[in-house]
Amino acid sequence: MKILKLLFIFFLFPALALGQDIIPLPNRNDSGLSWEGEAHQFYFNEWKTEVITNVSNPHLEVYTPDPTIANGTSVIIAPGGGLFAHSIEKEGRRVARWLNQKGITAFVLQYRLLPMTKEGLNTMPQDDKEIIEMVSPVLQLAIEDGKNAVGYVRENAQRWDIDQQKIGFMGFSAGGAVTIGVTLESGEEQLPDFIVPVYPWMKVIGEYTIPEEVPPMLVICASDDPGGIGPDSIALYSRWIDEGGRAGIHMYSKGGHGFGMETQGLPSDTWIDRFYEWAVTENFLDSKNPQ
Repeated sequence: MKILKLLFIFFLFPALALGQDIIPLPNRNDSGLSWEGEAHQFYFNEWKTEVITNVSNPHLEVYTPDPTIANGTSVIIAPGGGLFAHSIEKEGRRVARWLNQKGITAFVLQYRLLPMTKEGLNTMPQDDKEIIEMVSPVLQLAIEDGKNAVGYVRENAQRWDIDQQKIGFMGFSAGGAVTIGVTLESGEEQLPDFIVPVYPWMKVIGEYTIPEEVPPMLVICASDDPGGIGPDSIALYSRWIDEGGRAGIHMYSKGGHGFGMETQGLPSDTWIDRFYEWAVTENFLDSKNPQ
């Protein structure tokens, strides 16, 4: 009996380490894409972080705060990775744990990615146009996954004692594109209450129109981010304001791309504190929440 209990704990521990619950999302697919095998999680040396590739079954990893500090605010987190991978730790799970410390319920979204072998990241093209052509078929699936995530969290808000009008969406790089895609395409039930695109990859979105009703937005980026992401982020902010939306922006002089929760010894290291301050100002968090 003791051995059985130890085995149970052994197999249960990885699930507990990821989050308290795993929520599968619908995976309707009319893109023509097909996947072989399971998703792969491994440390990718070139990005110096843990990644997941070949995601075909979208789902949410749930991270709940201590009930004594829970405040009803929630954030869905979409990691980046160019739609080839999820930078699952520094743009996903570590973000969720930080939010939990502030009483925020967090959901790490593993949206669908381009079908890929475990070695596929080593052969990614370098040309932006070629990359966009490759990932375009999966982008709409990823946006659909994001919309389904918001809809599920809102519909089941009571399960986690979440405020249905304080559901945010935070996305990094390609996850930032998913964030914007969800916001531009959603009806009332799937529209986030606030969004935080972090160095969003707007070129993969292409031309876009800002709807009349948009949620408050905070953009985070660095001027030295390559590939035009800085100017594209400023343009996004400006268009939001021009269309009557509420928006804030933190454009750091240095930080590069993909910094997430990484410590670089730069002011951009504290970007998530700026998010917290903004969320308080926008009344999505109470100033009496944990500091």
